[in-house]
Parts: sequence; structure tokens; C-alpha cells
Amino acid sequence: MDRERTPLNLLGLLDLGADPDGDENRFAGLPALEQTSPVYGGHLAAQALAAAGRTVSGELPVHSVHGFFVRPALPGMAFDHRVERVRDSASFATRRVRVTQRGREVFSLTASFHRPEPGLGHQDPMPPVPDPESLPTYEERLTKAFGTVMHPLGTPYELRFVGPLSFDAEKDPSLRSPRSQVWVRVRGELPTEAAAGRERLLHDCLLVYVCDVTMLDTVLVRQGVSWLHTTGRSVDYTVWIHRPFRADDWLLCDLETPVASAGRGLVLGRVFTREGVLAATLAQEGLIRVNSGHAAVG
Repeated sequence: MDRERTPLNLLGLLDLGADPDGDENRFAGLPALEQTSPVYGGHLAAQALAAAGRTVSGELPVHSVHGFFVRPALPGMAFDHRVERVRDSASFATRRVRVTQRGREVFSLTASFHRPEPGLGHQDPMPPVPDPESLPTYEERLTKAFGTVMHPLGTPYELRFVGPLSFDAEKDPSLRSPRSQVWVRVRGELPTEAAAGRERLLHDCLLVYVCDVTMLDTVLVRQGVSWLHTTGRSVDYTVWIHRPFRADDWLLCDLETPVASAGRGLVLGRVFTREGVLAATLAQEGLIRVNSGHAAVG
């Protein structure tokens, strides 16, 4: 996809349909873009946040999102989003979203919105990393890892990894690391919305969508095992949004995994703009199962 083109398929994913019976707290969500099974977790989280945001005044931006993956969702099938308006005040709004597919709950989300206020301010500095333009594409990294030319994957986002992939760490134990860094951005130039609050919600949803793809690989890089020998899916996913950003410009996900236990791996992360602004903080725990016959690292 050309850089200048807008990722209409991804934007359409967040353009929820109204309830045919006129329920203003219920929305229809399109099936996932990816045909993987179970459905990519970022799809569920981003679409549920979009539903929550549709019921909130545009003057209150998102400040936190907490999602729980209840059961695997099926590809190729639509979603039903039911929003509960838990709280509305001058400064905060809280929403709970129940996402179902064929009448079964597959995902739940709690989102909090907060009107910015004057107060204390500080942030950690962005770690020194190469510019994204100086790094190979994800497809080029896969080509090097497998020795076979990998054509563009057709994803609505771009990835530029700073360090090793899990495939690299599996081949070379010296590359194992508790930390992973990757530049991400949505493909194409995003439109400017008429309402500033709606435009910020769009970028927040897209960050929730794209950052999910980067996280669990961090556990595998530390363990020195790749997705060829494991299966995994998200269990829960939390995003705190601190400052405005653009999802169609490069964002650095600086990730680390402090612990893996009982079949689950925890990943913590920080998201910086390329100017060094700490825009968001991430946390995710995933279920990772090592295939039979392949030893896991302790």
C-alpha cells in the first residue's frame, strides 16, 4: 500500500453501525481484517473502544483502556457491542463494553475518559534508538531470518524492529533479551476530522489496535523460542494514554517482560513519539503454550 493512501479498510473497521432498533448504546462491528483464528486481539480492543467513545462527549479524551479476552473470537463474523454508561461527570466518563459474537461474550472492556486539567508534569526520556527509516522493514527481517523472500504482508500497519525477532533469538541464544523495541505506524495518511475530539479518538483506537501486535513477541525473544514452536493469545490488555499523538507517524514501543509463569507471560511497555514525547503506557499478559517436543527455557 502506498504511503499516501488512507487505510480505508482499517478506518471502516472503526466505523461502527447503528443498532437497527435505535438503541443508542448498541453498535454493530465488522469482522476482523485478518483471517487468523482466533481473531487478532487488537481488533476487539480497538473496536470496543470506538463503541465506548461513540457515547462520550468529544471533549473528554481517552485516558485508560482495560480489556479482557473472555473466549476466542471467530474470523469472518461480525460483533455486537453493548455499551454501559457507568459514569458521567464534568471531568470523567466511564464506560463498560460487552462484545459478543453469535450471542457469546468474547471480549469485555472498561474505558475511562478524562478532561485534561492543569497539574504536575514529568516523563521518562525516550531511550536512544535508530530512526525508523534506517531500519529494514518487517518483511525484510523475515526474509533474512528464513532465507526466503517475503512479499509485503498486506497489514494496515508498518513495523520496524530495532533488536532481534523471536526467530533470530531462537537460532542464536546470544540474542535473547528481556527487552524489545519496535517502531510502528498505521499505513497511509489519516483524514482530519471536523471535531478535534473525534480525531483524537480515532488515533487512540488505532494505537490500541497496532500496539497489540508487538507485545507478546517480547516474551519469546527473552525465552529464545519463536512462534514456529509456540501458540499464544492475549489474556488481558491495558493502555494508559498520556498525551496526544498521531498513529500515522512513527511511534516507538519500548517493551520489557519482567516475568513469565504458569503458561502466561507479562509485557510492560512505553510508547514514544519520534520527538520523544511519552504518549502511552502499555501492559499485557498473554497465554503462551510451547508445542510438544520443544523445550521451554526456564
